[in-house]
Amino acid sequence: MKTGIHKRRRGFTLVELLVAISILAILAVLGWRGLDGIVRARIALTEQMEVTRGMQLAFAQMQSDCEHLAGRDIIGRRPNLQWTEGGFTLVRKVYNENEPSQLVVVSYRIGNGILVRRESPGTRDLAQLEVLWQAALGDAPSAASPPVALAGGLTGMTILAYQANEWRKEPAASVDASQPLDPNGLQVGLVAQGQPAPMVKFFLLGGT
Repeated sequence: MKTGIHKRRRGFTLVELLVAISILAILAVLGWRGLDGIVRARIALTEQMEVTRGMQLAFAQMQSDCEHLAGRDIIGRRPNLQWTEGGFTLVRKVYNENEPSQLVVVSYRIGNGILVRRESPGTRDLAQLEVLWQAALGDAPSAASPPVALAGGLTGMTILAYQANEWRKEPAASVDASQPLDPNGLQVGLVAQGQPAPMVKFFLLGGT
């Protein structure tokens, strides 16, 4: 006669199942938080790269404008550059193929976190140039000078000009009124939202 002990296979208890489920839930939450942090960091980095790219493109355009600043041999004693905190305006030369060179008034301003550039129609008439200059300083909306957005996500723009052997926030007065005291360089700083320091670029004026 055979005798044996049949061992009954023991399963998980309810408490063990609850503990296992709790551990899995905690791991899932930690994993989700880690993934969410990675996604958020990637989005922030992408936005920051877009802002930086916009500022670099804006600096490239500013460099072209500054290099082609109209000199005294062309405009005489008329103003060719004015800068203030938050923007600047200048007169530059433009060259179109098979056409004589012309003068345009270019202005840079920041509004609602966006850096915009305006360019007036070209002219060879100095009297008309003065009208275009005053219109640019007034920032009056004009269909002839529509704004072009260059960069977004900005909170400010700082401008300094190298004049009378020092960097100045405001133009220095000339001793001789017949000889305007022109700056030689321009320093532009663009302040991006959330960044502690501005991105700064230096430009020579008139290709000097």
